[in-house]
Amino acid sequence: MLGKTIILTGASDGIGAAAARQLVADGHKVALVGRSKQKTEALAHELNADFLIADFTRFSEVRALGARLKDSYPRIDVLINNAGGIFGDQTRTVDGFEKTLQVNHLAPFLLTNLLMDTLTASNASVINTSSVAARIFGKINLDDLSNEQRYSANKAYGDAKLANILFTKELDRRFSDQGISAVAFHPGNVQTSFASDTTSVMRFIYQTPLGRLAGLISPEQSAVHLVWLAEGESGWEWVSGEYYEKQKTAKTNPQAADVKLAAGLWDKSAELVGLSTAAR
Repeated sequence: MLGKTIILTGASDGIGAAAARQLVADGHKVALVGRSKQKTEALAHELNADFLIADFTRFSEVRALGARLKDSYPRIDVLINNAGGIFGDQTRTVDGFEKTLQVNHLAPFLLTNLLMDTLTASNASVINTSSVAARIFGKINLDDLSNEQRYSANKAYGDAKLANILFTKELDRRFSDQGISAVAFHPGNVQTSFASDTTSVMRFIYQTPLGRLAGLISPEQSAVHLVWLAEGESGWEWVSGEYYEKQKTAKTNPQAADVKLAAGLWDKSAELVGLSTAAR
């Protein structure tokens, strides 16, 4: 297997860091993208890998990241949109958007589109880390993406993870004929710092002994699924435009099958981040 050039966001901790270690060990060139300079730089030093710092609560930093990646990597075989999280009370970013929506969906959407010329020229795969929360909590209303009318940390997160799947499907529909493959997956219920700074019920599962009863797995166990997608090829190991759990296509929220919703979310997202709607 020839080594690939892989951009991995959310790389400084948890699943991202575990996947980075395995991908580098397998001979791939991995560029680590993280919010924490200290953590990201430490992992990069350990792996002798490139690293870049960007805070996804600021579109200015996402745009700067996209420019640096385009300048530094004329070929990108895999873009892994892994950065994300669940947050507490409803807060807005400096760009004016609800934080969960921006970090989990709008920022990765923007970054992917900023890199689109390189991705299409490279026949790249785009991997979006979603969650089973899309099925449990998600119910997207395009007229209220920030959940102003009925906010909860769980719903905001579920909507954002559902948006990741809709983005995957629409990315495949719009760009598969230009060489792009796209896939979303649930990494499993992983023992990390996830939900540690929220009042979500998920905090009690992830951050207390209840986690053992809930069958939480290690970041290394979870990273196996991400590595499988990154090293695999669309049409062989996995199918573009699909959502996976445990390396198999899986059912998710019924809204994920709504073609009009996927197209509408793309156009709305493009408007919010200041991009054209691109190919239809």
